[in-house]
Amino acid sequence: MLRVAADLAAQIGGTDLLRIASLSELCGSDIWVKCEYQNPGGSIKDRAALQMISDAMERGELEPGMTVVEGTAGNTGIGLAVVTKALGLKLLVVMPNDQTPEKTRMIELHGAELKAVPPVPFKDDNHFYHQARRIAEGNPNYWWANQFENTSNMRAHYLHTGPEIWQQTKGAVDMLVSVSGTGGTIAGTSRYLKEQNPQLEVWLADPDGSGSLEYLRSGEFRSQGSSMTEGIGIMRLVENFKQAQIDHGINLPDQDLVSISRYVREQDGIVLGSSSALNVAAAFFAALQRPAGKQIVTFACDLGERSGSKLYEPKYLKERGLSVDAEPIESLMSRYRNMSDRIWSRA
Repeated sequence: MLRVAADLAAQIGGTDLLRIASLSELCGSDIWVKCEYQNPGGSIKDRAALQMISDAMERGELEPGMTVVEGTAGNTGIGLAVVTKALGLKLLVVMPNDQTPEKTRMIELHGAELKAVPPVPFKDDNHFYHQARRIAEGNPNYWWANQFENTSNMRAHYLHTGPEIWQQTKGAVDMLVSVSGTGGTIAGTSRYLKEQNPQLEVWLADPDGSGSLEYLRSGEFRSQGSSMTEGIGIMRLVENFKQAQIDHGINLPDQDLVSISRYVREQDGIVLGSSSALNVAAAFFAALQRPAGKQIVTFACDLGERSGSKLYEPKYLKERGLSVDAEPIESLMSRYRNMSDRIWSRA
């Protein structure tokens, strides 16, 4: 059904579900991506932005003319820029200065004020999260969105994303696969879908440099290496991630993102961003661990062009020690089938 929207924020949600034909035919199960790049801010973070702002306004914490402050790796900042402009609010974004220029540019184009800061560990008081909090606490006309601890984030996906998937699949969804940054998407969507079907499998896709999977394994946040993915993975337990109902998890390296993104682009014409490529690679991996005939849903988190200067830039890949050549899909399939010992599963 074609929609008529009163403002840009009203266009958020209601995104399509797209079957990745090439990978589905290879594994014998249907791999679907929720096309979150269709949101007006170009990412799944638009949903959390709208819910956080709407809930705060309903509680009386936010009024037109006030300034929203948030620390973000990029996409939440763009989503908040779209929503705040539509609802008569101002926005100040605090963001590490090593994120892709594509995201930085979009935040500014949507009219938000941007404060770029050097990237530092979370324990450092100059981390972008702490800077955003201090700025907001220092002005009564400011409101801190706090996407990591604000459970309106996961509520957006419980109220909307999960029900959309259930409706689009007519209840025939066997597996949900998702990366996690704040944990909002995987928490809200998993909780809703498991209420409908307790047998649904939820898989966490974790990149190098994140401690989320290790936390599930051992109860401690430890990580190795780093990843080109932005805003994915975390080294502390936050309220949104606490709500996630995860059954299995797998860590996949950046080189797999190169291979999957190239294969899907060539075979299906789909340009995946780095986080989306991790989602799709993990969905393909999960499919190969199960009998054929499953219905698997994951997320195309944002516009693939936002990863143009990293995932699709040969010079950047070489600097990270990655090959610009994709691993043959047959080799990738064989390797994935022999990696079952690397899966974390809930006891």
